[in-house]
Amino acid sequence: MQSKKKMMVNTVFLVVIFALTIYGVFHGEDLGAMLEAMRRADVRWLLPGLVCVVFFIWGESIIIWYMMHSFQIPVKKRTCFLFSSVGFFFSCITPSASGGQPMQLYYMKKEKISLPISTVILMIVTITYKAVLVVVGLGCVLFGQGFLHRYLTEILPVFYLGIGLNVFCVTAMLILVFHPALARTILVLGFKILEKLHLMKRKESRLKKLEDSMEVYRNTAAYLGTHKMVLANVLAITFAQRFALFAATWFVYRAFHLSGSSFLTIVLLQAVISVSVDMLPLPGGMGISETLFLKIFPPVFGSALLLPAMVLSRGLGYYGELLVSAIFTVVAQLTIGNEKREKRKKRGTTYDRVL
Repeated sequence: MQSKKKMMVNTVFLVVIFALTIYGVFHGEDLGAMLEAMRRADVRWLLPGLVCVVFFIWGESIIIWYMMHSFQIPVKKRTCFLFSSVGFFFSCITPSASGGQPMQLYYMKKEKISLPISTVILMIVTITYKAVLVVVGLGCVLFGQGFLHRYLTEILPVFYLGIGLNVFCVTAMLILVFHPALARTILVLGFKILEKLHLMKRKESRLKKLEDSMEVYRNTAAYLGTHKMVLANVLAITFAQRFALFAATWFVYRAFHLSGSSFLTIVLLQAVISVSVDMLPLPGGMGISETLFLKIFPPVFGSALLLPAMVLSRGLGYYGELLVSAIFTVVAQLTIGNEKREKRKKRGTTYDRVL
């Protein structure tokens, strides 16, 4: 019952945010001119952009498959692609992408994959996923001040907030993984403070849940301690995966037959948007991503093509990802766990015949 209520709340929230985004972006704009500009875009350049989106989803599936095999779990690549699709679909439609990993754990459990192992794998995926944004953000701050002041003057507070939230998130996860005792001490102290302030009721079961969660982090630390090369490879794949999605905007740029801005500039600008919105409690960064695009890309696309470029870029990078992952989430629902049930049924039928 609670799950259904939560799903209804998330759906209403998603619809409201989508409606507000549509109104905020297109209110007062010449929609006819925008559609005409989009019709003139060269589809031959947009198709590789869609390939980048599929590669983005596929990249995570390769990471999952690679790490599963490091645990000696013989899962198929196509099954891992379905796990990845499920994660991205539910991340796209839930605030702060909070629904992705719980649903991945659910489908991995249907494939009889151990919950501790799948949790460790998804923990490492999350750490490397966020770490790429931290590296990009801090790299821009340390080595790209000219870039920041040329393109990001209007959004610097949001950009710095995004960096701060991502750094905090990655740091917290690394402390949990590599210093679980320290993390437990901090969390227990936090619970006591909240209880004294009467913001939280005292419950003995809370400490039990904390101990159970600490076990996950200890398992993750143990795995990383013996698989350092695996972590390095996962980080490299994650960089390629994330930059493939950022590159979709460059293909939109080329679809309008524009020139003058480099591939690296456009990719970094799109990366800046991801750094800024990734930790915000909005499904897929909806609303804020469109606003930031319209703020930082005028020097690249010009005023006439800015809005159609934003629609095509977000259409590929978010709505394209949502559509592709939704299709394969349906496939996951129809197939994951079903093959093993069919095999068991066949074995049962054969056994009955023998009897």
